[in-house]
Formats: sequence, structure tokens, C-alpha cells
Amino acid sequence: MSDQGLSVVIPVKGRVPQMRRLLESLRASIEACEEPVEVLVVDDSEPADARAHQEHCAAFAARYLRGPRHVGAKRNDGVRAAAYDLILFIDSDCLATPQLLRRHAQTLRGADEGVGAVAGPTFVQGVDNAMFRIMSRSRLLNSAFEWPAQARQVGWATTCNLAVRRDAFEAVGGFAERPLTVVGGEDVDLGLRLTEAGHRIVCDREAVVVHDKSSIESLGTVCRRLITYGRSGQWLLDVHAGRGRPKLNRVSALSATAVAGPLLLPAVAAVLLAADARQRLGDDAPTLRSLAESIACAGLDWCFDLGEFIAAWQLGRPDRLFTGFGWTDDPAFVWDREPAQRYGG
Repeated sequence: MSDQGLSVVIPVKGRVPQMRRLLESLRASIEACEEPVEVLVVDDSEPADARAHQEHCAAFAARYLRGPRHVGAKRNDGVRAAAYDLILFIDSDCLATPQLLRRHAQTLRGADEGVGAVAGPTFVQGVDNAMFRIMSRSRLLNSAFEWPAQARQVGWATTCNLAVRRDAFEAVGGFAERPLTVVGGEDVDLGLRLTEAGHRIVCDREAVVVHDKSSIESLGTVCRRLITYGRSGQWLLDVHAGRGRPKLNRVSALSATAVAGPLLLPAVAAVLLAADARQRLGDDAPTLRSLAESIACAGLDWCFDLGEFIAAWQLGRPDRLFTGFGWTDDPAFVWDREPAQRYGG
């Protein structure tokens, strides 16, 4: 039987400055929380970064643990070492707001027994540059972060801001430890298994986390994230087979066109890109800048389709080249207002 309190579990690899900023931000949140709180950092960094993390953990009274490579396995190790009955997962490139811990603890304590977790919204730090403006139009990159500000209940939530009852977490077996990618999809899988087992995930829009802007400051980082998300979707179809749905995968369509009629490839690409750019333009006035940003965003979002395409072949499932994961096709999602963006493209 665990003691009553809140254990904060943070997986990390590298990200030394970001991790220190997170630990510093947790100070005010711990002080505002009415329950005992512990912070556990689970790390598999290289030696120099590991020493820095150990020093920062000592400075901020956090427990340091060496952990495995996969993020889900790191989180499981953190829960096993935790002392308390409530667990908050937050990512190393995020910042806690002062009321974060208090809100999660109060919401979980005040909920009925059918509630297994509380999701809070995560807002990405704004920065006035072209990459931020482009990716703010994305239907894929950060849309799931903000769902808890738009819903009363979700079927799954990102684990950069998710608190769970330890008994519910352990009852469903925790995170998958060997998904297709080192990170990506394990949070969706956990949420779906919680809801399927009868543990609802409710939302608290005041339990806010701020995501570091470094995740969208470079083109390479954005492309890698989107490819990872796409690959994780194909893995999720392996473990939640009933959630597949037909999808116009742009990369699959262009590959089929290149084989069947290569001369048509530029025209097909232009039509697909124009349609996707129009969606991302939304209600904005079609200025030169907004059009350019919408086209660039649509092209970058195709990295998600590329990830799905790669993983379908990697998993030996070419029959899924035009199948996507039904990210929100679930009655567990109860929206207060329809989100402007839906995950999956």
C-alpha cells in the first residue's frame, strides 16, 4: 500500500539545461501543493550529462535513477521506485506552472472511483519566427497537447502532463516497454488500455504545463518528430487492431503514382499539396505570407505520412499503406468545444 502523496516521474536523456529549468519550475508547484511530493528523474544520458543531472537533482532535492533507453520503460522504473499513490508524468523539455501539482492532486482526490487519470493542457512557448508560425498551423505536431483545454474527458492524453492513480496504472500493466520507436505511441497505448479497463481520463484545464520552444525551432527536429508520430501510429495498429481506418496517405499515393504513371507525379503532388495547404490556411486571409506558411506546413505534415509509410513496410504490412490509426475515433472523448485540429491528418 502506497502512502498518500504525489510522485513526479520525469524520463530524460541529455537536455541538461531544460531539465534544470524543469526542476526549478517544480519548486513553486511543490510549495503550492497540499500533499507530500517527491520528484524522480530517470536518466540514460551519456556520462557527462548524467553527472550534470545528478548534480541538479541533488540541488533540487530530486531522486536520480539510472534507467533504460525506452521512454516507457523509464517511466515504469520511476513508478516502481515511487513512494506515493498518485503519479504525475511530465517531460524534461517542459515547465511546471505553480498550480500544476495542486490541481492534479485535488482533481484526482475529488473524482469518483471510475476516474483513473487527469490530463492537463500543454502549451508550447511562443516565439516570433517563421518555424513557429508554420507549425502553429499543423494538424499533427502539437494538437493533442491542447485537447485537455477543449474537452471534459479524453480517451488518451500525452504524458507530458498526465496524472494517474497508481493502482489503475499498475492494474493495466503500465507503459509498453518495447514499442516500435524509442518514444512515441506509448502514451496513447496506456490511455486506451486505461479507458478500456474502465478508468476514465478526465481533464483539468487549469493544470497547465508549458512546453519548451526548442521542440519546434529547427526543421530537422520537426521532421523527426512527425516521422516518429507516424511510425508509432502503425505500431498502435498492431496492438489496437480495431482502430484502423481508411486514410489517404500522401506518400503512399505519390509512390503509387510514381510506379503507375510517373509523368502524373508533379500534378498529383500539386493537387494534394494545394488541398492540404487550404485546410491549414483556415479562415486566415490568403496573403502571400499566410499562403507560403500554409504550403510549408502541409509539406512538413507529410512527414507524418512518411513515418506511416516506412513503418507499414518495416512491420511487413503493406496492406496498411492506406490505413491510419483512429486517434480520436472513440466515445471516451467528450469535447466541450470542437478542437480546431485533429491528430492524424
